[in-house]
Amino acid sequence: MNKIDISNWGEFKVGDLFNIELAKGDIQAKLSNEGNIPLVSSGMTNNGICKYISETNQSEIFPSNSITVDMFGKAFYQNTQFYAVGHGRVNILIPKEKIKMTENIGKFICSIIEKTTSQKYQFNNMCSSKALIYHKIRLPIDKNGEPDWNYMESYMKHIEKLSQDKLSNLIQILRGGEKRKLEIKQWKEFKIEELFDVKRPKTRSISDYEDGNVPFVASGNYNNGIIKYCKSKNNEALDKGNCITVSPIDASSFYQDKDFLGRGGAGSAIILLYNKNLNLNSGLFISSIIRNKFTKYSYNNQLSSSSIISETIKLPSTVNGEPDWNYMNKYISYIRTKATLILNSVNIVCVNEQ
Repeated sequence: MNKIDISNWGEFKVGDLFNIELAKGDIQAKLSNEGNIPLVSSGMTNNGICKYISETNQSEIFPSNSITVDMFGKAFYQNTQFYAVGHGRVNILIPKEKIKMTENIGKFICSIIEKTTSQKYQFNNMCSSKALIYHKIRLPIDKNGEPDWNYMESYMKHIEKLSQDKLSNLIQILRGGEKRKLEIKQWKEFKIEELFDVKRPKTRSISDYEDGNVPFVASGNYNNGIIKYCKSKNNEALDKGNCITVSPIDASSFYQDKDFLGRGGAGSAIILLYNKNLNLNSGLFISSIIRNKFTKYSYNNQLSSSSIISETIKLPSTVNGEPDWNYMNKYISYIRTKATLILNSVNIVCVNEQ
């Protein structure tokens, strides 16, 4: 089971496997009381959960053993009952009777859905329920041409065990060297405005550009935020590379090494962070810090140029209280080397599209 051969898989419409529903109410996280019921919104982390709220009559509650797919195509399996935000931002996939849904099968299908939606849907081309009904995915089939639920279940169990084994190996490797532990006791809080020149791209729309070789970076959470490669217009100044781009929607952050076309001119226009000390490794280090620190931001609570400058992040510092760029560079270089060793030892393709 080291490689999936999908040449004999069957093609199924999502709408043939699931009933697709939308929340009819308008639950707002900031106006909801704290509780223990998940409220699912658009987002790439924490299963899409933006808050845990108390029971409410503002909207219906959706059943466990369902799948949520947000407007950007991010899919999560939900193992408990949950509420969802309205306005079409989250599609709720409730299995039809013929699906023998389990958590493992749900996660398998999520990975397949996301594989085919993550590059198709973006802020200007959202994943709607109408589109998702006809969206086709490929699944393993049994001798009767029906989805092979047993195969999906056993495969995910195999992946889980393999992941645990590889994680254990990685932990052992990281414990073996002098850089085995990321010690943050000596780190210091820095304001974004102290670290970076904060900028926005000029007004641009992807629909105004022909195909080319210049990255067009927008508020996506995949592929370094690149949604297309475009041809720049005559005498158009590109946004300079060697910077970090931040999505205001969910704070997805990426280091951009090359000059690019950034999406600007709207509330969801990306934010650009410049510092002359950045390089690939320190850019990756700080991008990760930002992405994990700013999880409170979402579609209905977006990050802005004015709000980001007052945010703080914790970074390693020198004895003089300055960011330790050398440490960040060496640490990420070390992690990349060790991660490459681990990845090279894993000969597995979860989804091998042909």
